[in-house]
Amino acid sequence: FFPKTWGAPPPPATPDRPVGWASPHRIAGGGGAAAHPTSHHRYWHFGCAPLIHRAMTDRFTIAIDGPAASGKGTISRALAAEFGFVHLDTGLLYRAVGAVQAQTGGDPVAIAAALSEADLARDDLRSGPAAQAASKVAALPEVREALIAFQRDFALRPGGAVLDGRDIGTVICPDADVKFFVTASDAERARRRHAELSAKGDPRSLAEIEADIAARDRRDREREAAPLRPADDAHLLDTTNMAIDAAVAEAARWINEQLSKARA
Repeated sequence: FFPKTWGAPPPPATPDRPVGWASPHRIAGGGGAAAHPTSHHRYWHFGCAPLIHRAMTDRFTIAIDGPAASGKGTISRALAAEFGFVHLDTGLLYRAVGAVQAQTGGDPVAIAAALSEADLARDDLRSGPAAQAASKVAALPEVREALIAFQRDFALRPGGAVLDGRDIGTVICPDADVKFFVTASDAERARRRHAELSAKGDPRSLAEIEADIAARDRRDREREAAPLRPADDAHLLDTTNMAIDAAVAEAARWINEQLSKARA
């Protein structure tokens, strides 16, 4: 599986793979899809896996940040599949906390502290209300603090990990091996999100979606705790006029370039 449109949903959740985790395929000998004959997912292969597996030790962390609908999730899932890494969409953590808080009225900090992988399998986490709830609880420093250990532990999983969010390269994994900041124009991000939600039956107009994204951008960039910004050493990837395969290929190329420098 390789999405043809930005914002395409990840593979469905299963008991052994909650939404937000990419299956930890191990690419051997540059295999790509052919290396996984039993897998029902097919990914483009950019010839990068052999280099990264020869160069890495038992851990390798890729941090990907960016605003809503920039393409960071799509790119992260594709890179995780390409390199055989596990993947965590950290935005789901905040969506889960926000969704549980809205449902129960409980203390969001306590909810964050007790969050489990099962909470990430809720089928309402990709909805508009969940996104807005996530942005609100994410502005609470205590909630962010409660989720740091969860994310850092995931980043150190053997074999390599890709994490995407809004503060991965700046706060969660400041020492990540490779960092990206993925962005796109406001108009393009609104268009992508509108297309994604319309396909799910969401009746909101493009103007409404654009306003929602603008409001979330303001909260994310202006919050006191871990505001959205690129890490000083992040590679900027503007996907406004890029097809998905081109964006993933560029990200993979940059990863290999950094690996080559490290080995020189």
